Amino acid sequence: MATSAEIHVAVDLIVLTLRDGALNVLLIQREDEPHRGAWALPGGFVQLGEDLDGAAYRVLADEASLGSGAVHLEQVRTFGAPGRDPRGHVVSVAFMALGANLPDPRRGEDVADARWWAVEELADVTLAFDHATVLESAIERARSKLEYTTLAVTFLPEEFTVSQLRGVYESVWGTTLDAGNFHRKATRTEGFLEELDRHAAPTGGRPARLYRAGGGASLLPPLLRSGD
Repeated sequence: MATSAEIHVAVDLIVLTLRDGALNVLLIQREDEPHRGAWALPGGFVQLGEDLDGAAYRVLADEASLGSGAVHLEQVRTFGAPGRDPRGHVVSVAFMALGANLPDPRRGEDVADARWWAVEELADVTLAFDHATVLESAIERARSKLEYTTLAVTFLPEEFTVSQLRGVYESVWGTTLDAGNFHRKATRTEGFLEELDRHAAPTGGRPARLYRAGGGASLLPPLLRSGD
């Protein structure tokens, strides 16, 4: 428990996945004060002898029912403004966790509820602490990284179509992309995709070619939200 005479370190998790074609974030409903009953990002204080990544994975297991292999995890930024937590001065390291087809969470012992929320449904939801700002920062990080890295494939199964990949970009960016232009850019970007000798199950039209993630980490040239 944080006190006003000390500075404590915590981790907050922004767990993102796609569900029914929409970008979703995992939120927990707080069982205890402060902000009892409010929705918040999963998080917790870093324990003695625990590193930051270890704390993040512990929170993922305890409050999101996810193991270390289920998500791509990376730090977003640190939040440490005095007054952000009424229990005292708490510095929080925000981690973004991205995964494909993540399951419904099992409610942890210390939370009242846990469920996925479509990001577009949160406009009228007041999150606990400064978690609205933390969430906004992480989503913008994800949107930006889709432009110049291969991060989009973390939202997809091991094998996928270019149409499914385009759906990731459209869902995260909140826009509609030209299918032909996107296909050309994605398949011609070195290291982004590896073409397979298989096709997806037919859905009424011509079966789509399957791909998997290539070995690259960066997109050159980048895929810009502006469409340029």
